[in-house]
Amino acid sequence: MKKDQLLTRRRALIAGAAALGAAGATGVLASGGRETARPVAPAPGPDPAPRESYALEPSEYRLQPLTGYQQVRPAPRRTRVRHQPFLRVYGRGRTMVLTFDDGPDPRYTPDILDTLAEYDVRAMFFVCGEMAVDNQDLLTRMADDGHIVGNHTWSHPLLTRLSRSEIRSEMARTSDVIENAYGERPLWFRAPYGAWNRATFQLGAHMGMEPLAWTVDTLDWTTPGTGTIVDRVEEGAAPGVVVLSHDAGGDRSQSVRALRHYLPDLLDAGYHITVPRRRHA
Repeated sequence: MKKDQLLTRRRALIAGAAALGAAGATGVLASGGRETARPVAPAPGPDPAPRESYALEPSEYRLQPLTGYQQVRPAPRRTRVRHQPFLRVYGRGRTMVLTFDDGPDPRYTPDILDTLAEYDVRAMFFVCGEMAVDNQDLLTRMADDGHIVGNHTWSHPLLTRLSRSEIRSEMARTSDVIENAYGERPLWFRAPYGAWNRATFQLGAHMGMEPLAWTVDTLDWTTPGTGTIVDRVEEGAAPGVVVLSHDAGGDRSQSVRALRHYLPDLLDAGYHITVPRRRHA
């Protein structure tokens, strides 16, 4: 073949590859914007094979950008800034959520975890950083048992009296401890004393956490008696209810004993004790 014929053929191949590359780039831009490319009508003839059976030949891969070899990950979604916390968590059937605040405390939390494990029930633990940092083994057990660990600040202060930077520190330090022991950063936050403000909602959302309050307060921190705690839970039971109890912050032996009574009663009554699930922000 003559030299001028070889040059002509080489130019044609280069022009063809450039055209394919331009067409591929146009398709990416169109799919990422508001407009989408019109589907191409199939050519007449027999039905094509299923889509998953198609595969590019090695030579075709060489015409694609190098980024085509990498898995495309969707951009993380930001957590919405709320104006009030969630009070209920709905699910299928008669679902309820049990939550325990202020721990973990090695005197009471293990007994609560034992009872939950006995009945194969998951719960939520809103932990304080100053308690969690010295009891990280309990957070690890919570992760192993399938419980949800939420952020309850570092030192349980009244957040409405703190500056924005102080609130951020209370949240961030606790999230760091949770991530170290639990294996991931918390996706839920609860303000001590149920005292929320604009900065609390904004900072919580910025850290990827949803705010969760409660529907039924057992007031177990007042040590009203085991029977009273049981009555408050069972009388307040209803689909979507979030129950607030404590596993630290004082003598919680009544809370431990109450759980042993009302948990099997709720299950016998047809309630499904579960935990809310949400994707990582």
